[in-house]
Amino acid sequence: MNSEHHQQNRRSWNYITAVHNAHKLDQAAHLAGGGSTLFPEELELLGDVAGKRIVHLQCNSGQDTLSLAVLGATLTGVDISDEAIAFARQLAADSGIAADFVRDDVFDWLPQAAARGEQFDIVFSSYGALCWLSDLVLWAKGVKSVLAPGGALVLVDFHPLFNYLDDDWSLARKASGRAPVFYPEGVGDYVGMSGELLAVSGYIEVDAPPNPHGVWEYGWNLADIVTSVLEAGLQLTALREYPYTNGCLLLPGMQLKPDKRLYPPADLPQDLPLLFGLRATLAG
Repeated sequence: MNSEHHQQNRRSWNYITAVHNAHKLDQAAHLAGGGSTLFPEELELLGDVAGKRIVHLQCNSGQDTLSLAVLGATLTGVDISDEAIAFARQLAADSGIAADFVRDDVFDWLPQAAARGEQFDIVFSSYGALCWLSDLVLWAKGVKSVLAPGGALVLVDFHPLFNYLDDDWSLARKASGRAPVFYPEGVGDYVGMSGELLAVSGYIEVDAPPNPHGVWEYGWNLADIVTSVLEAGLQLTALREYPYTNGCLLLPGMQLKPDKRLYPPADLPQDLPLLFGLRATLAG
């Protein structure tokens, strides 16, 4: 684990999280009125969550966490960003939706939670989570340590193919898990790029200076991810690849199709894997 990288990334996320949320209109009213920020792919892998204890790792500002709580689950959200957790706590209070939010690095929180005897039916993480983890093996072992018998890890994230794509969709090797890359421009304003696709409660333009805090990214491939989960002692029960992303305009030229799905440009193959999901369980 590289704590220095994590803390550098925390500063970048603290800055950009405020920008992201500034784009979004009354999120509390949206959630309180039955709105959700979840997509069909994670809901299919999660299954019926009513009555389940779920920890949402790298929960960002808590929108997905609270969307799961509305479905009847008991939620704990964990994120390294001070700004994200402060916003999530306020969002929970303003929406009247119950969830616990913890500001911590998941690499610190997981062993501490295990030592306290905390157990969860589902460990959930999604959409741009793995690229910030400096040690997948340690992460997967930590996930197992807080799973109740019969519990499951559910993960939906952008496909590792993006590690090989430049902004013009040409091949360009970027970060790898073994050789992380520092990006001085920091976490970008992908909410501003995606507009109402991600700002489901309503969107407003925001004029914000560039992120002054750079970030370290780790480009894990699919084999790294699956192997870490299997070697931790979990059983893979589902592995999905999808030829689109959900709501997030990651690269220029993406084609918007129904259900907020974004596909590659029209001159490229339309079956390129852009998103993946997995479910892995702990024997009961």
